[in-house]
Amino acid sequence: MPSMLVIATTAVPDHLRGALSRWTSEVVPGIFVGTVSARVRDQLWHAVTETVGNGAAVLVHPAPTEQGYAIRTAGTRRRVPIDFDGLTLIRMTAAPQAKKEQTPP
Repeated sequence: MPSMLVIATTAVPDHLRGALSRWTSEVVPGIFVGTVSARVRDQLWHAVTETVGNGAAVLVHPAPTEQGYAIRTAGTRRRVPIDFDGLTLIRMTAAPQAKKEQTPP
């Protein structure tokens, strides 16, 4: 049975955005919304994880959980979903530190 999904992308290759737009609508840049079967959803997500490169992506879809949805991520993100007693919470990781150049004395 088809169900709704949302895929949010950041800094992904244009050909991936094109592939996602075949099955979903890009409602704003980088946000894809559609109604597809679980099989198509999983195949789309496989394509995303294979080609995300240095970008990032998040998939939200219905699931039989307490919250009623599941979250999947790919790529490097500061927000990481974690399971906390059956609830998916978002943990913020530290921002990457820029290396300071040492100046000669």
